[in-house]
Amino acid sequence: MQGNLIVNESKKLVELLRWNKPSGRLILLIPAGWSLWLTPSAPPSTKLFTLIIAGGVLVSGAGCVANDLWDRKIDKHVNRTKNRPLAIDSSKIASAFFLLFITLSLSLLVVFFLPQTSRLITLKLAILSLPAILLYPSTKRWFALPQAVLAFCWGFAVLIPWAASEASLQGGWPLIGCWLSTLTWTFGFDTVYALADKNDDKRLGINSSAIFLGENVLKVISLSYLFTNIFIGLSAFFAGVNWIFWPFLFLTAYGMQRETLVLKKYFDTPSIYGKHFKNQVWLGGLLLMGLILSRIN
Repeated sequence: MQGNLIVNESKKLVELLRWNKPSGRLILLIPAGWSLWLTPSAPPSTKLFTLIIAGGVLVSGAGCVANDLWDRKIDKHVNRTKNRPLAIDSSKIASAFFLLFITLSLSLLVVFFLPQTSRLITLKLAILSLPAILLYPSTKRWFALPQAVLAFCWGFAVLIPWAASEASLQGGWPLIGCWLSTLTWTFGFDTVYALADKNDDKRLGINSSAIFLGENVLKVISLSYLFTNIFIGLSAFFAGVNWIFWPFLFLTAYGMQRETLVLKKYFDTPSIYGKHFKNQVWLGGLLLMGLILSRIN
């Protein structure tokens, strides 16, 4: 009996952290990988790579818990989120706050295992990212483009790994391009994600880029992906990656635009938005694979 209780409680915690949905974790870790393999020190050490993964998983989980705490009353009225643990009261609010505290504390602890030369700057960046991560879920109540705020949060997935590797943010175009690429990619795929909730959000008076952009939403998504590939291409060029990367970039650019055309064709099919999100994980991973192979001598 006690064993079943522990298992059930563990499942609830995993659901709160969304660790049962790996796509959402991977789509944050992929830009961190771009960053690590674009630095002058690439490829990263196994220790650094492992620490960045651990920090990303913890921060991503913390963001999901914060989101569910902010939206627990709203989620009940949204078809996609109505069965989340806090929405159906299967998890206690106190437990969620405790889990948020633990994941944030552990993510900060990861910083202290980084090389001493980069510890201070990464700690500053980690602390700087916290207000944005914790406040982002509220932005849908007062800002027309909450997806832009999420993109800004996602940008730290590039800055922190770079700082951890190089002990500075003096990366020039390789860093700037990677950061901008992450912002545009995140805005694009999260706007698609917002399309799934568009009708519920309108009814509840909630903001999203899917609502704000109206009939231009697919054009903006397409442009977001176009600039994603332009920026990462510039980043790779100035980083001096070898020729192996470029076929991966062209294939990814084609894939992202094709995904936009599929959206247009099946625009009113609810399942298409989730498939698009998962396909972005594959496409972002394809870019990362190209960068990894380009750094193998």
